[in-house]
Parts: sequence; C-alpha cells; structure tokens
Amino acid sequence: MKQWYESLFENYAHKYDKESYVQGTVGECDFIEREINRDKSLKILDIGCGTGRHAIELTERGYKVTGIDLSANQITRAREKAREAGLTIDFLIQDARNLPFNNVFDLAIMLCEGGFSLMETDEMNFAILKEAAKALKSKGKFIFTTLNGLFPLFHSVNDFYKSEQKEGQSRCNQCSFDLMTFRDHNTVDFEDDSGNKRELSCNERYYVPS
Repeated sequence: MKQWYESLFENYAHKYDKESYVQGTVGECDFIEREINRDKSLKILDIGCGTGRHAIELTERGYKVTGIDLSANQITRAREKAREAGLTIDFLIQDARNLPFNNVFDLAIMLCEGGFSLMETDEMNFAILKEAAKALKSKGKFIFTTLNGLFPLFHSVNDFYKSEQKEGQSRCNQCSFDLMTFRDHNTVDFEDDSGNKRELSCNERYYVPS
C-alpha cells in the first residue's frame, strides 16, 4: 500500500513548483553558500530534491550537485528543468532510507523536509539521517530543515495553514496535533497536474531542538 507522500507526488510536479512553500530557493541557496564559504570544489547531495530547485540553482552557481528523490514524477520534472536550463545534473530515483553512497559528498542538504519528517515512523526518519551521514565524508556537513515542534505549542496549526493558503494551491484541512507523538494529522485537498481533484490523509512528525 502506498504511503500518502508517495501518492501525493505521483503526478504533482508542475503544480508543486507553484506552491508558496517552494518559493524561497534563492535565499535558501544564499544561506547554503555562506555555510560552506562558497567553496565550489565541494560535492553536494540534495536529498529529497523534488523538482530540483536547489540542485539547479546551486549548479547554476557553479557547484557539482547530485539530486535524489523517491518520486519518479518529481525526478522526471527535475531532469526536464535542468535540460531547459542547459545544465547537466545527476538526478536519481532513490529512497533516502537506503542510499547507495558511502563517504562521497562534502555536503548533504535536505530542505523543505526533503523526505525527513514525512516518514510513518521515527525509526524511518532516523534511517534517513543515518544514510545522509553515511554518504558524507568524515568532515562533511549536513544542512536540513524539519517541522518545528515548538510552533504548535504556542500557535494554532489550523490558523497557520489557513493564513498561507492561496487560490490554486493545495489546502490542509482537519488538522490535529498529537502532543504525545508530535505528529500533525491533516487532510490535503489538491489538484494534480492532470486536473484531477484529490484528497489525502497525511501525517508529519514535528521535532524540537533536543
């Protein structure tokens, strides 16, 4: 049986690129460059690369990037975008819980969740972190984002989703946050790239700094 994150990205690449939460690419890559002192010799692994927004932006800036994602549809779109930009980038269909790399990369990035925190168990999320660490050289750096577990303690997740929703984008409904498991359960309504309206029951793991 497919998990919600597999079903979501079966045919959701063009629409995904229009979502509000993927519009910060330039600023995010500016941050990455500062963190690595703009060292263009570094090999970068983009875990859960989606349609390749960070990989493409970093390649345009002169970096060597490999992008991996579980979704064949997302990888197909990433390859199309790279070709349109005249770039050569390795985009591979891979599961972040079982990567074929060992001591290869200087930097791994996993932004806008990139798979982490979407998994159905804590053990699977931990497997992603272990695989990222394995892919890195001994002095490698790992930059990733996750959902902030402190946010639902002080704010309404429902109100936040409603404030961010825009016409034509996916909508999160029926949100509930479980304080025991730190998981947000919600229903996502969206329209895929073929114009089909779909609804999925989703849940994501939030984390706190500790």
